[in-house]
Amino acid sequence: MLRTYVTEISKIQRVKASGFLRKLVKMPIVKGMKNLKLPSKMRITIRSRKFVRFSQKRTRFYTKYATVILKALRNPLFQKFLDWMLKRESIEESMITNVQVRLFPFRKKNGKGLAGRCNSRGEILIYPKRLGFCRKLIRKCGKENVYFYIKSRAKAALIHELLHLKYLDNEDKVRELTRKYFNIFIQHQNTQNSNAYNVLKMLFTQ
Repeated sequence: MLRTYVTEISKIQRVKASGFLRKLVKMPIVKGMKNLKLPSKMRITIRSRKFVRFSQKRTRFYTKYATVILKALRNPLFQKFLDWMLKRESIEESMITNVQVRLFPFRKKNGKGLAGRCNSRGEILIYPKRLGFCRKLIRKCGKENVYFYIKSRAKAALIHELLHLKYLDNEDKVRELTRKYFNIFIQHQNTQNSNAYNVLKMLFTQ
């Protein structure tokens, strides 16, 4: 499971991507995508018991949230990056049964929310942030930054859970590699978001 930690982007030593990754980033978006199977394993799922507990307004919010996340995780450039990471870590794609973008948040017994988790069947679950958190963040940072945050959070959560397929319960190793790989990916994004790194500092914090 993805524990909470603060990603101090400005203080983390920049990770140099390999020559292969540099070429990968420059590749046309469509090239090589037909061979990637992971996007076909991604879908939005919902637990019926939770559905009846939420109002129509909250359901609309979480439906839009899940749609944004699914699109972000299926992004061709991110998918090519994941393909490269899986090969680098010798993680077989057959180990991944599916990736479920859950419609509603998951709260642990200690009251903290969960970004993602995986099980022994190879199912990876990605969860949203609560509506209240997003409202506060919009007032503080603006809608554009919140979109950037929730998409980045989901991508980092998926990286984290994919690594768990190999490293199992070695949480320290998984957290270390999640930081490494997420920063490799984010370094190659041509974002126009001036507050991007400030938003990224909030990743996985409550």
